[in-house]
Amino acid sequence: MLKKNRIKDLHVKNLSQLVDAHSILHHKEDLLAYDCDGFTIHRHLPKAVLFPQNTKEVSSIVKYCNEHDLPFLARGAGTGLSGGAIPLNNEVVISLVKMKRLLSVDYENRRAVVEPGFINLKLTNSISEKGYYYAPDPSSQYCCTIGGNVAENAGGAHCLKYGVTTNHILGLEVVLPNGDVIELGKQGIPDEPGYDLLGLLTGSEGTLGIVTKITVRILKNPEAKQTVLAYFDRIEDGSQAVSDIISAGIVPAALEMMDKTAIEGVEAAAFPVGHPRDIEALLLIEVDGISAGIEEQILRILDVCKKQNVREVKVAESEEERARWWANRKTGFGAMGAISPDYLVQDGVIPRSKLPQVLKRINKISEESGLRIANIFHAGDGNLHPLVLFDARKPGETEKALDAGSACLQVCAEAGGTITGEHGVGIEKKEEMRFVFNEEEIQAQTNIREVFNPKNLLNAGKLFPSPSRCAEVKKEMKKIEYF
Repeated sequence: MLKKNRIKDLHVKNLSQLVDAHSILHHKEDLLAYDCDGFTIHRHLPKAVLFPQNTKEVSSIVKYCNEHDLPFLARGAGTGLSGGAIPLNNEVVISLVKMKRLLSVDYENRRAVVEPGFINLKLTNSISEKGYYYAPDPSSQYCCTIGGNVAENAGGAHCLKYGVTTNHILGLEVVLPNGDVIELGKQGIPDEPGYDLLGLLTGSEGTLGIVTKITVRILKNPEAKQTVLAYFDRIEDGSQAVSDIISAGIVPAALEMMDKTAIEGVEAAAFPVGHPRDIEALLLIEVDGISAGIEEQILRILDVCKKQNVREVKVAESEEERARWWANRKTGFGAMGAISPDYLVQDGVIPRSKLPQVLKRINKISEESGLRIANIFHAGDGNLHPLVLFDARKPGETEKALDAGSACLQVCAEAGGTITGEHGVGIEKKEEMRFVFNEEEIQAQTNIREVFNPKNLLNAGKLFPSPSRCAEVKKEMKKIEYF
């Protein structure tokens, strides 16, 4: 951190007066850590990084940027996977990591109020002794912030039963792009008359406003939970088991799947559990709820798996074993570093019934590109995460990976799905928006953005495809019938 009197840029010097003396970075060597988020293929340096400690400071910074036409954006922990926090336009980055307090907990009404920099998992840890928890559980929950979860509408393994972030947001305090502060969902009551602005802001990827306070729903711990691990020799059998479990009227808390390449990665990384290396797929299935009904659900799940030629299926015998299975699964993305120098993770969504066909097509994309693709996904709700493995040191491989990732998303769209379930569009998928929206629909969305962000100073260049290329690319785009 450098002293204010050494700042040469006039705007940066003026901005530094709005925060604590040690709450600004502006030298290149300090800014390098903020040139990207979890999407590392693109990197751009910000103009400066400021660390406000309250809503008033955020508002002051935004007002200055708006008055002087300085592009700006908000940033949390930087774990986003679609480039939503990359400063494409030499933005002033407003880092919210110092706004990390748990402000209040109301157990009677089952809600808590946090600042945006509060870590996701820390909320559950803070209320667990009282028998409560926060349901949204992205794999990065040990380090991602709830503010970032709101921006991306993050999901997680347990969103099949409990929903994604938007289902747990009761109220937001938001600094608009002109610096005004508004409150949505007053007194923790989200269903106010009029437009659903709370739903609109959640998942808007930091393009409509900067969230500075969040009221979330907290849940009572279930009476019981049990976890099943099933191994399949054929990925088609595992895929069919997913559909059959849901068709049987069972709604697990989580229903996760990993293929052979993904299993190779997690077994080579930090939390190996001894999965067989020669299987094609595994399912990790968790049910929770009232104790009296758990055993019956488990027996029905075991029966479904056996009918689909499961090689082995077992129930966790202890909380320790269950925790090891989940630790293994939740390190899935990072574990790819054990088997590949680089990887690109995608985030498509499909109907569950199309899972076998889509996985076959993704395998074909892998063969055609010459790149391995590992599949880790929330199978229960059809949220796929193809991980394209590549080596950026080899000329042309990064471009191949990007093309393969885009092809995977087109497969999802052609199957009746969409291009993102929880990671967001950011810069990574903005051209792929055309796979699911036409020009008029894209224009309608940009019109909404312009209502909130008329100068387009807040996180510009994200979410939407380039208007100048829209019509041209749409004409040239070849429609491929896979189904």
